[in-house]
Amino acid sequence: MNISIANVTGVPDYRDSFTKAVIKNVIVVVLSISINYINAGLIHTFCGNQIFNTNPRYILFVHLVINDMIQVTLTVALFIISYILYKIHVFVCCILILIALFTTENTPLNLACMAMECYIAICIPLRHAQICTIKRMRLLISLIWITSLVSVLPDLFITLATEPLDYFNTRVFCLRETAFRSPRIIERRNITYIVYLVLVWCIIFFIYFRIMFTARIASRHAKKARNTVLLHGLQLLLCMATYAEHLVKQAVLQWLPKYYSDSLFVCYIIFQILPRSISSLIYGIRDKTFRKHLKRYLLCKVSLH
Repeated sequence: MNISIANVTGVPDYRDSFTKAVIKNVIVVVLSISINYINAGLIHTFCGNQIFNTNPRYILFVHLVINDMIQVTLTVALFIISYILYKIHVFVCCILILIALFTTENTPLNLACMAMECYIAICIPLRHAQICTIKRMRLLISLIWITSLVSVLPDLFITLATEPLDYFNTRVFCLRETAFRSPRIIERRNITYIVYLVLVWCIIFFIYFRIMFTARIASRHAKKARNTVLLHGLQLLLCMATYAEHLVKQAVLQWLPKYYSDSLFVCYIIFQILPRSISSLIYGIRDKTFRKHLKRYLLCKVSLH
């Protein structure tokens, strides 16, 4: 029996009305511009002040911000493409999805590294300068990207091995499930997500409770670090919710197929946009040093206009 690609991938051929499509795209574009504008201010503040670009903590933070900007820009581009072109060539979709996956899987690893740096600064302060050097932070960032590459690239290799070359010239609605549709990829993805979830959460919980214990007998800086790690945990929880996104989509597709397009929009806002808006709140607003320089940057921009 011949089964269409739409049925295999579970993506119904359903489109929004023109008014609904415009509203959704306007909301997404406005949110993405707002987040990227704030993040651009954070990056400008980081690059323009020596106090930040020589501090390992802020180096990890600005990497997270750049990663978030790439993620938001790519996912917004895919969102808009899905309305303008609806379907694109598989090989183009694969490239965009792979880059988006790299940045998505970088985030929990970066958060774990930032929590580790916070733990060393509070619980092993005398060795902080020795352990957390600029060179080691850059090597750590390289290791984060290598880990994400090792995690994501097998999707491409499995697809190349199981799909005919003509498949990459076909056009699909660009989602991870449609670009990399092999059942092996789904099984491997589930195992990878479980490993990520257990490993990163173990690190977060260990660090939080160690800092919480230290905060009882130490200075207010330890208490602030504890709250920062708690916010990292909240951000991580939102990022990890991405790993359940495909389950939510499958449930909506099965129970409410007519509202599948709306579910994609809601999932995008909750799982992609919302977690990327927290980074600027943690350091751009809570951090006094960053807030002072960022306020100066934003006020200069307003006065120039």
